[in-house]
Amino acid sequence: MLGSFVLLWICICLLFFFLKVNRPPNFPPGPQPIPIFGNLLHLSLGNPMKDLEKLAKRYGNVFSLYIGGRPAVILNGLESMKEALVTRAADFAGRPQDLMINHVTEGKGVILVDYGSSWKEHRRFALMTLKNFGLGKQSMEERILGEISHLIAPLAKNVGKSMNPQVLFHNAASNIICLVLFGSRYDYNDEFLKTFVRLYTENAKITNGPWAMLYDTLPMLRHLPLPFQKAFQNAICCRQMSLGLVTQHKETRIPGAPRDFIDSYLDELDKVCSFYDGSSFSEAQLIMYVLDLHFAGTDTTSNTLLTAFLYLMTHPEIQERCQQEIDTVLEGKEHASFEDRHRMPYTQAVTHESQRIASTVPLSVFHSTTRDTEVMGYSIPKGTLIIPNLTSVLSEEGQWKFPHEFNPLNFLNEQGEFEKPEAFMPFSAGPRMCLGEGLARMELFLIMVTLLRRFKFVWPEDAGEPDYTPVFGVTLSPKPYRLGVRLRGN
Repeated sequence: MLGSFVLLWICICLLFFFLKVNRPPNFPPGPQPIPIFGNLLHLSLGNPMKDLEKLAKRYGNVFSLYIGGRPAVILNGLESMKEALVTRAADFAGRPQDLMINHVTEGKGVILVDYGSSWKEHRRFALMTLKNFGLGKQSMEERILGEISHLIAPLAKNVGKSMNPQVLFHNAASNIICLVLFGSRYDYNDEFLKTFVRLYTENAKITNGPWAMLYDTLPMLRHLPLPFQKAFQNAICCRQMSLGLVTQHKETRIPGAPRDFIDSYLDELDKVCSFYDGSSFSEAQLIMYVLDLHFAGTDTTSNTLLTAFLYLMTHPEIQERCQQEIDTVLEGKEHASFEDRHRMPYTQAVTHESQRIASTVPLSVFHSTTRDTEVMGYSIPKGTLIIPNLTSVLSEEGQWKFPHEFNPLNFLNEQGEFEKPEAFMPFSAGPRMCLGEGLARMELFLIMVTLLRRFKFVWPEDAGEPDYTPVFGVTLSPKPYRLGVRLRGN
């Protein structure tokens, strides 16, 4: 019996010896990976952010981890992030192509597509089309303000009470991007909208949660009936819904007179089919493309709003100072405009501080290197997975006056003027920076100003102590809470 145990132990040791993971020359340091599992056991599956913080203190702002047998480099702090994503932008602009999230999206869309001609064509098209449909213009303001009127109604019904705001903010953000993509908005009780929001919310948690980590680390598990299969089922439902919208547009569109993003893409398809076959534009790509943009325009904005109102309720002095500034600047005006932000330094500081403290996309969207390169003196081979820890920049000591607390003074200079520090990069940086930044900034400002002008938000007396610990996923979101609603002056 003892001899069998010793033999088994020798076999295990030999297995680990032969499977031992060797780092490439001059590769960033990190904890020793275990064969097959990599560094899975070094990370908390529910939320690895604290683990990454501890590892950065031990190994430095650039360190390595292994996801199974795959090497990954984690970037922490402003200096390494700037060097990689800005100075060496093209070297770090790739996307990994063998993770769960890639398989869920089938490698289509724009956010997760690898760096190359297809990505460049589709990003250029998105930026141009969003601009054509009002991004940065008064017409977009009008769409947002129109949606806010629908947002006000359920809040007004709950004056003197408390309510769960989670679905409400998701619905509003979803409808704003729906107007651009699909040319229509949906009633908040509409099954289409409710299903879309539910599927996105679920997948945001699954695709960056513990089951996704196991999927990426242990490929032998991928075909088992484990909980990550729910993400694939949700994605199929989303694609069917998107296909239905595209089909409707094909039946009702007038070529050359686009009503929305889908029509514009179909016009582009007509052009490329007429002239050459080598285009990356296709109907299959469009189906995933609108889902990409819809998710990006919904989840991040709604979760930032949820964070903002959580902190405004629990910091009433900040809320009150915002309202005083809003009242002064908007006196006599029917509604706010985006241009008003230049006369509201404190309120603008609060909207930016909400984004900073929310750190909605904590690990950005994973990058990969497009060629052999380096960062902070370390050698990084082509194809290495790169994880930019944006949270580390948004709370970096030395970059912020109050890095670990909710304080608008982080964005105000000595004269009380709005000032945006270099370390403010909630939308990432470089060529893969979020293309919806302009829309998100406009939405956050107009929604927060309009609601704060009309309502006072209070922490419910029976809600206990507020819990600021976020729920981890592709996007961070606050734990569910109740929003106490009062009319101003009451």
